[in-house]
Amino acid sequence: MRNKKGFTLLELLIVIAIIAILAVVVFVALDPLSRFQDARDSQRWSDVTAIIDAIKLDQVDNGGSYLTTVNTGITAAEYHVIGTCATGAANCGAQAEQDDCVDLEGLVTDGYLPAVPTDPSTGTDAQTDYYLMKTATGALTVGACDPEGGSAITVTR
Repeated sequence: MRNKKGFTLLELLIVIAIIAILAVVVFVALDPLSRFQDARDSQRWSDVTAIIDAIKLDQVDNGGSYLTTVNTGITAAEYHVIGTCATGAANCGAQAEQDDCVDLEGLVTDGYLPAVPTDPSTGTDAQTDYYLMKTATGALTVGACDPEGGSAITVTR
């Protein structure tokens, strides 16, 4: 009798099946859709914080006055989409009432932001999918229109 070395077809199929099952289990456990949503929401948090920080830093540097477009263009409790559109801002998913856009390009011109951030999924320069609201007391709220994680993304200062 000759001594043959190697694996049988059945052994190879069993190993391939085990590897496939492990790959499916790991893929389901990692849940890539949720990871991508979390990554985009993390970017939204970073963008909202950068916008409010730039507005407040500009306010401090200008003796307590907001940027002209924020100071004169926004009245209390009105929501404005941040962007370069002149009128007729699209509906912001987080807020039912929408007014015109507010242009924050002055923050870029003055060096407070490298560029006005846009939503990682749907934002454009005209409508970034971030909003700005000023309260009656002068506090500003910046938020994301379309967060994916289920909770609102807003910063108030």
